[in-house]
Amino acid sequence: MSQAPIRIVIAKPGLDGHDRGAKVVARALRDAGMEVIYTGLRQTPVQIVAAVVQEDARVLGMSILSGAHNQIFPEVMRLLKAQGAEDVLVFAGGIIPDEDIAALKAIGIREIFQPGTNTDDIVAFIRQAIQD
Repeated sequence: MSQAPIRIVIAKPGLDGHDRGAKVVARALRDAGMEVIYTGLRQTPVQIVAAVVQEDARVLGMSILSGAHNQIFPEVMRLLKAQGAEDVLVFAGGIIPDEDIAALKAIGIREIFQPGTNTDDIVAFIRQAIQD
């Protein structure tokens, strides 16, 4: 019996209108056999969490370039917990300063991928984290 593909929501929170990176990651994950749901641009934390719950996703990836990660990401994590989805694996990418990474990981974001990350590394991270 084959295992169901890993379901992942890829989201672009906030007012950021640039989604090339999110689309590259989404395509790489799909090409690796994962089932990817891309929410599109300018998603609110409520919309992102609703998509994760509705799609019964095991993973949430957020891409942000606007600098609002310290406001938006904690709200997403709070809402996931409120919806009983705190077991969802959350990762993020985009323009996130090194000095903000520890605080984001402390709220439950498992990994931060900065510009230039090889998509194979993201695929490997997800597969490993799901197995743990």
